[in-house]
Amino acid sequence: MARDNTYNTPGSRIFDSLNVVILIGLALLTLLPFIYVLAGSFAQESEIINRGFFLWPEKPYLGAYEFIFSTNTFVRSLVVTIGVTLVGTLVQVALTFLMAYPLSRRGLPGRNALLNLVIFTMVFGGGMIPTFLVVKQLGLLDSYWALILPAAISPFYLIIVKNFFQELPEELQEAARIDGCTEIGVFARIVLPLSKPILATFSLFYAVGIWNDYMSPLLYISDTSKWTLQMFVRQVTVSADALGNLDPNYVPPEQGLKFAIIAVATLPILMVYPFLQKHFAKGMLIGSVKG
Repeated sequence: MARDNTYNTPGSRIFDSLNVVILIGLALLTLLPFIYVLAGSFAQESEIINRGFFLWPEKPYLGAYEFIFSTNTFVRSLVVTIGVTLVGTLVQVALTFLMAYPLSRRGLPGRNALLNLVIFTMVFGGGMIPTFLVVKQLGLLDSYWALILPAAISPFYLIIVKNFFQELPEELQEAARIDGCTEIGVFARIVLPLSKPILATFSLFYAVGIWNDYMSPLLYISDTSKWTLQMFVRQVTVSADALGNLDPNYVPPEQGLKFAIIAVATLPILMVYPFLQKHFAKGMLIGSVKG
C-alpha cells in the first residue's frame, strides 16, 4: 500500500510549525504571571520595587513565607479552605451523581419534566439577592454549609454525567439486576466503577470551584475566624493588618507578602491535578456528545 503523504507536504509542515510556535507563545503568556508571582514571593522588597519584572530573584529570601506561616489567621484560613473543599467536593459530587443516575433511566416517571427543570436553571437563575435571602432564611449565614449547599449541583455538570451514564452498556446493568442487585447495587457495583474518568474530572472541577470561590464567603461569612483563603488573600491585598497578631515594631514585606500568599493559595489545588490527569482528558470528552 502506498504511503499517504497528504500530511507530509511542505504546506502541512509549515502549518504544524506555526501551530507549535503559537501554542508555545500562548503557554508562555499563561505561565509568565505565575512565574513572576513565584519569583516575587522569594524576593526582597527592595528588589521587587527596583527591578519591576523578573523571573528569578537575585537573592532568594524566605522572609515572606516565614511571616505568613507564623500568623494564626493565615494557618486557620488555610485549614478552613482545605476542610470546606474536601467536604464540599464530596457532597457536590455525591449529589450530582445520585441525581444524574435516575435521570439517565429512560423509564423514570416524570423524567422529561425533571430534565426540563434542570435545563431551565441553566438559563434562568434567582440572582444574588434572592439566593442570599434563601441562605439567610435557612439559617446558613456564618456557616460553612453556606459555601457548599447553594451551588451543590451544577446543572451543566449534571447533564454531562447523565449523558455518560446513558452511554454505559445496558447489558451489564441488566445482568446485575438478574443476579438480584437493586438499583442502588447496580449504581454502586457497576456504574461507579465504570465512571472513574468522569468522577475524577468533575471532582477536580468542583474542588477548584470551591477552592477559588470568593463571592460566597464574601456574601455569607462575616465571622473573620471562618474566613477562607480567598477572603484572606483579598483582605491582605487591601491591608496587611488582616494577618493579625502583628508586631508593631515589624514591618512585613508588603509586595513579597502578597506574592507569597497568592503562591500558597494557588499551589495546593495545582498539586491535585497530576493525580487526576490520566482521567482528565477522557472525562472532558466522554458523555458530552450524546443527548
